[in-house]
Amino acid sequence: MQVIQILLFIILFIAIALAMFFRKIPALIALPLMAFAIPLICGISLNDTLHYVIGQGSLKLHTAYTVAIFGSMLGILMQKTGVAENFIKIGAELAGDNPWSIAVLMLTLIAMLFSTLGGLGAIIMVATIILPILSSIGIGQMTCIGIFLFGLSVGGTLNAGNWALYMDVTKLAPDVIRRFALIMFALTYATALIYITVQIYRDGHDLNFRKIARTLGVIGSIALVVVAIYSRLNPDLQLGVTNSLRTIGRLLRGLIGAGMIALFAISLTRVFRYQKLSSEIYWTAYFTPLIPLFLILLFDMHFIAAFISGLIYGFVATFRKGSLNLLIRSVFEGGAVVMPAVSLMLGIGMLLNAIIGPGAEWEMAHPGGWPVLTLLQPFMLKIIPTTPWGYVLLFGLAAPLALYRGPLNVWGMGYGLAAVLLASGMQGGAIMGLLLAVGQVQGISDPTNTHNVWLANEMQQDVQKVLWNTIPYTWSIAVVGLIFSALIFL
Repeated sequence: MQVIQILLFIILFIAIALAMFFRKIPALIALPLMAFAIPLICGISLNDTLHYVIGQGSLKLHTAYTVAIFGSMLGILMQKTGVAENFIKIGAELAGDNPWSIAVLMLTLIAMLFSTLGGLGAIIMVATIILPILSSIGIGQMTCIGIFLFGLSVGGTLNAGNWALYMDVTKLAPDVIRRFALIMFALTYATALIYITVQIYRDGHDLNFRKIARTLGVIGSIALVVVAIYSRLNPDLQLGVTNSLRTIGRLLRGLIGAGMIALFAISLTRVFRYQKLSSEIYWTAYFTPLIPLFLILLFDMHFIAAFISGLIYGFVATFRKGSLNLLIRSVFEGGAVVMPAVSLMLGIGMLLNAIIGPGAEWEMAHPGGWPVLTLLQPFMLKIIPTTPWGYVLLFGLAAPLALYRGPLNVWGMGYGLAAVLLASGMQGGAIMGLLLAVGQVQGISDPTNTHNVWLANEMQQDVQKVLWNTIPYTWSIAVVGLIFSALIFL
């Protein structure tokens, strides 16, 4: 009987994966459908399936989608006030006419914006400004797309909404996720620099290695400051950082905190002069996307509280006639924009409950445990890697399965597989590292991403060619990220 159930489980898994692969059904429908069918296959009654899996499962990721909603509100506020648009234009003016420098600056600006922004609407808004800037200096259309996609992914590694989802699924502390997210940020950013250098050379531009070296020196100095700050926040982390750097980190943390207070105070003084205010963006408003990021990274503030602080700061820093109505519209529209992702999270929560089980309430009434776990654990124990290098080899080779809504795609079936791995004894940190590492393949290269399709169409390129242009880089990121994950968590 158990063999038949496992076979049915595998057939269901493959059938749903193929249905998503060939775009017969969207993940929004596929995940709840799988969540509904799995318990029934394992002998759980229809009433219990509806109650524990569909009902309770839809609430399982409440923290994650609440964070996503508040983050979207801040992103919409930045769009409506013009902060995001002006931010990019000023950056382009400061970059000069060197294609490599402008490309790197645009990459960095995109990453900074999308550490807070999210959704296709925000992507279109930013892309309609950045893509013409890049094209106007002779950067190729495919390179423009790649730069934008890498910027999205770099920013996404520091997006607190994404961290909240990993916290809910793997039950890891924020500091554990933050530590690995910073590693993936550095790794993805460094790979993006390589991508830009190679692509600009292929586009026929001469590379000024002196300017490149100077820019890399500045980036390296900033990275050193980040390491110093981070070592202060994680004194037990073995990074080989000296006590002097730790002292610098403490000082910088204090200076950043004082600077944030000063920025808010300067912005607040404008509120009392609102009748004399112009519609131009005041300089303090450009720090809006950094406020929640710093509060979370440096001061361990709760995600939702950090985003609310960002909303308040953005409201004050952009204050002018009609700002209150603008804030209210941003709150309403922010919730609407993120609803597709929230709907998908509802399905992910159902799938998690279908595989892992509803927890204590079920255990009290049924001491034998959740039947799906009982069925799958012996089978999964035989195939999941038990050594660090087995982990890297297996998931490194399987990284392309993050494409086309495959089993490693976090917006497809990835969290279902994560639930199976978690239930089978794999450490939560290793699962989080796996999803974050191979997630770069999905986020940048996947032709089924709506933003990939839109960008390819906007630049008159085949979306499949975008896949082949970026996959060598994203696959490399996945493998190196898996190596770091294995060294840290296994």
